Amino acid sequence: MTAKVFIDGDVGTTGLQIRRRLEGRADLQLIRLDEDRRKDADARREMLAEADVAILCLPDDASREAAAMADDIGPGAARLIDASSTHRVTDGWVYGMPEWDAGQPARIAEAGRVANPGCYAISSVAMLHPLVEAGIIPADHPVTLNAISGYSGGGKKLIASFEDGADAAHAKTAYFVYGLGLTHKHLPEIQRWGGLANPPLFMPSVGRYRQGMITQLPLILGALPGKPSPDDIHGALAAQYAGCRFLTVADMADAAALTELDPESVNGTNELRLHVFANAERGHVVVAALIDNLGKGASGLAVQNLNLMLGVDEGVGLEEAVVL
Repeated sequence: MTAKVFIDGDVGTTGLQIRRRLEGRADLQLIRLDEDRRKDADARREMLAEADVAILCLPDDASREAAAMADDIGPGAARLIDASSTHRVTDGWVYGMPEWDAGQPARIAEAGRVANPGCYAISSVAMLHPLVEAGIIPADHPVTLNAISGYSGGGKKLIASFEDGADAAHAKTAYFVYGLGLTHKHLPEIQRWGGLANPPLFMPSVGRYRQGMITQLPLILGALPGKPSPDDIHGALAAQYAGCRFLTVADMADAAALTELDPESVNGTNELRLHVFANAERGHVVVAALIDNLGKGASGLAVQNLNLMLGVDEGVGLEEAVVL
């Protein structure tokens, strides 16, 4: 049976990438609105009533509005995948990280409402959740996270500022740190799904390259209960993600052999790769998560969740690297 899929907001950065990944699939029928009806509320409501699954690639307020429309339609409405940050800590929505625990793929498969994780958030949660669950990092431990993303993570406006010279400062800058008020929309999501009692101290940044992301979790082992070893850190992560197709943990030897980490090295894939870098003598560890912010950080993950919801192999359309 062919499933009808509506991407609400398929001209934005994430929506466009999702559409490109889904076009040509024989098991799907993509239904779309004409450009002149794209923002028409009645037309969008019709699509939400017709589709089997709708993927919301919208600003937060518009995603909230679309979810309310689906609620008003009732049992015949499309199941939803929300790619905005609106519902990631909302009760009744399933967190769309299939690797979060062994039962999460089944929860996503059965869900009527799935919240697609944010790019910084899924990379942070992937590092934190197993370590908190294992008791290596206490829930109330002071956690810091540092991250750099390609400029596509900022959407069309930031892309234009780098590529089209729309912003004189960004046309020249190589790198900038932001979130200087020490807040970010991904913090509630990281705290909840990472298992933390308090928000982490998070410093994001943007570099002059289009896509790719590294998020770092620095740990001073002597400040943790039980003074875990680097092998303990690596072992907890490796055990959590054993057998996962799209979330892998590099061998310690492979990490030790690296002299640099390239944020663009998994671009075009749906992979999230973890590395554990260690100096055992000093008792220092840095866990680093590497993703394509438009892949596992957005569109690739949405397709993975869609596959689970439709009961097909989660890797359909995701196994081969693509140029986006």
